[in-house]
Amino acid sequence: MPPPADELARELVDLQELAERLRRDCPWDRAQTALTIVPHTVEEAYEVADAALAGEDERLIDELGDLLFQTYFLALLLEERGAGDLAAVARGIREKLVRRHPHVFGETEAASAGAVKRRWEELKTEQEGREGVFHHVPDSLPALLLAQKVQRRAASVGFEYTDAAGAFADLVDEVEELRVELPTVDPPPETEPSARHADELGDVLFACVNVARRLNVDPELALRGATARFRHRVEEAEQLAAADGLLFAELPLAEQDRFFDLAKDGGGR
Repeated sequence: MPPPADELARELVDLQELAERLRRDCPWDRAQTALTIVPHTVEEAYEVADAALAGEDERLIDELGDLLFQTYFLALLLEERGAGDLAAVARGIREKLVRRHPHVFGETEAASAGAVKRRWEELKTEQEGREGVFHHVPDSLPALLLAQKVQRRAASVGFEYTDAAGAFADLVDEVEELRVELPTVDPPPETEPSARHADELGDVLFACVNVARRLNVDPELALRGATARFRHRVEEAEQLAAADGLLFAELPLAEQDRFFDLAKDGGGR
């Protein structure tokens, strides 16, 4: 059950006053600028995501508080420059959400979540089409998210493959182009990467994101899941090897693979 409006307002005002006092009285907070504080904001956003995905509610409350304070602090910097304040931030997002939900606040109807999403993208395109399809897509986004957002923007003006099969065919082509560029011998770890290899590998990753988008799969979550599975299986393989009195790190690759396959099968012998 949500807190009463007066309690919520009191807590938010108290946090605003705390942010103002820290900015005024704490030497560290006084020294901060947008340039120095934004890395902390990004870190807090990742910690929120980690807590949410892990289903750890108490930690999520704590991390959301940290991120909320970042919002207050950045809004305070806006206020100091005379460029806006927290009220403008709240007003802006409220007006945007009302504008982007005409099926709730207007006369139109939306029969499904998919219809809502399509209408959202259409409304964004109406504005962004006048300003450039990639207007306000920040280059500082993590690479997977940046690729996903750029592809969505391109799709919003009709520039995309007609289906997942078309996107997958492009991925196959890009993988083949990378295969052709593979050296017969791996370069030493300390050498500079080949620009050609980087370009071709980038094309493969971009094409992977496009396939994920067409399948309604978040590539960030998919890669996190694959990484977590690999990590768990290697740790399980280490334990299986240890149960046989062996040190996984000292085994030849064929034996490591055997324990890894056992881990994939649930540790069965």
